[in-house]
Amino acid sequence: MIFSKPETLSSIAKLIDARYVGDKDFPVLGANEIHRVEPGDIVFANHPKYYDKALSSRASVILIDKEVGCPEGKALIISKDPFKDFNKINWFFYQRQNVESAKDPVVGRGSQIHPTAVLEKNVRVGENCRVGSNVVIGEGTLIGDHVVIQSGTVLGGDAFYYRKKKESFDRLCSVGNVVVEDYAEIGNLCSIDRGVTSSTIIGEGSVLDNQIQIGHDTVIGKRVLIASQVGIAGCCDIEDEVTIWGQVGIASGTRIEKGTVLLAKTGVMSDLKKDTYLGTVAQNYRDYLRGQIKIKKL
Repeated sequence: MIFSKPETLSSIAKLIDARYVGDKDFPVLGANEIHRVEPGDIVFANHPKYYDKALSSRASVILIDKEVGCPEGKALIISKDPFKDFNKINWFFYQRQNVESAKDPVVGRGSQIHPTAVLEKNVRVGENCRVGSNVVIGEGTLIGDHVVIQSGTVLGGDAFYYRKKKESFDRLCSVGNVVVEDYAEIGNLCSIDRGVTSSTIIGEGSVLDNQIQIGHDTVIGKRVLIASQVGIAGCCDIEDEVTIWGQVGIASGTRIEKGTVLLAKTGVMSDLKKDTYLGTVAQNYRDYLRGQIKIKKL
């Protein structure tokens, strides 16, 4: 998320009652989780295996549970519980900004909204859109022109992002949104989670079938075709003109190169270059079929 105005290192540290390393007036522009950080952002690291990734990321401020060497041009905030304090920072600024800018939904000329649809505050729907029955469009969702959203779909539900504790799970609060670009079409009963700290994006001209789940902060490119019962985890980058057939599953943080085809029931566990893939663990579809023939002949 981007703060409504620049904050300082000392003001953020004071908010969560924590020590800091760096100039007290060091500028802080926002907060983001590790996959979507930008210069000026705070990112958190609450386990040694994430320290290096956070410290070398694009983030300017690292909220961390141990005092370590501070990289040049960055700052640290030392916290006993970075996960909890990151939540506190995000929720504080999210609530403040919502109070300052809360608006009723805005619907553009020529758009048809079914009377049973729910549009929450700060929603914007463009021109010549069609929103079906029992659709829920969550807070802050931005929808372009000529968009179709069919019945029962939910845009902007909270992200599935938790840390496991001994007897429970802690949720990382969601303060991002969903953006649906022009000419996109979304089928019945789809669930598209809003970003934890950034935007979940459905690109221009993309078409989604029924019963598709798209996780937080995932970016779907332009003219992407997705068949039914696909599950895409958070923070994925699906580039332009990718085709994804039914029941494909894609792990978090994965990038799929432009023009790739994923055949039905393919499982994607790592980044993929442009090709056609098949298999529980994605591989070139011809290699997969040859392997199946060899198994059959055993």
